[in-house]
Amino acid sequence: MATIRFTKMHGAGNDYIYVDTMKYPVENPEQLAIAWSRPHTGIGSDGLVLIGRSDIADFSMRIFNADGSEARMCGNASRCIGKYVYEAGLTTKTEITLETLSGIKVLQLHLTADNRVESVTVDMGPATDIHTVALGEGYDFTEGIAVSMGNPHLVLFTDNLAQIDLTEVGPRLEHHPLFPDRVNVEFAQMRPDGSIRMRVWERGSGITLACGTGACATATAAVFSGLTRGETAIVMDGGTLTIDRDPATGHVLMTGPAVRVFEGEIETD
Repeated sequence: MATIRFTKMHGAGNDYIYVDTMKYPVENPEQLAIAWSRPHTGIGSDGLVLIGRSDIADFSMRIFNADGSEARMCGNASRCIGKYVYEAGLTTKTEITLETLSGIKVLQLHLTADNRVESVTVDMGPATDIHTVALGEGYDFTEGIAVSMGNPHLVLFTDNLAQIDLTEVGPRLEHHPLFPDRVNVEFAQMRPDGSIRMRVWERGSGITLACGTGACATATAAVFSGLTRGETAIVMDGGTLTIDRDPATGHVLMTGPAVRVFEGEIETD
């Protein structure tokens, strides 16, 4: 039996369990993500994030959803890793490179006067494979916008977000035949001030309070649809992220908070 020290963190309410695998190796993350993510018998989270060494970046990230499936990227988790490694003294850099399954991401840390990480801007790279998809019959929406942020997203705009039952619509769209590897689903509504209200059904986790890549995909879909341009605030159940686009590179830039909730120890067999 081994004892592993973990840190619970969240970015705009999207909460994960973080383990420094340089100190505490994890051999079966798929099973542990399922067990630890349970709210009553585990720690409770949207999944498990492993921080590790990298041969091509400052650090590496692996992320496992609450159902044990491995995700390619998570914007909220990457921001939290920036806060974690800086405040734990693992680096003195305020610009950090992070290896993920969808490539290397660059984290820019924004510090408070007392040298704490208040927020992080992540260069998420370019959005790709942006196109309109017809969903066919039997769904509440006839079409949506597919966007890849290193992981797959389906963005659906509506005039009445409050009436959508995510628990009914979300799972069906996650498993839509157009997406053989399943898809993250964002439901979005434009607001009078130009911001976008968004709720998300995440692939492998279900309803979450926020999704960083989903916020990027939603802002990208809004520009693609001519609904907005430039910097956009994406308002989610857990908080607000600011999404912008670097005109020189075309990369999507995501800025938002990173919060440490608590630390603890848990035993594994």
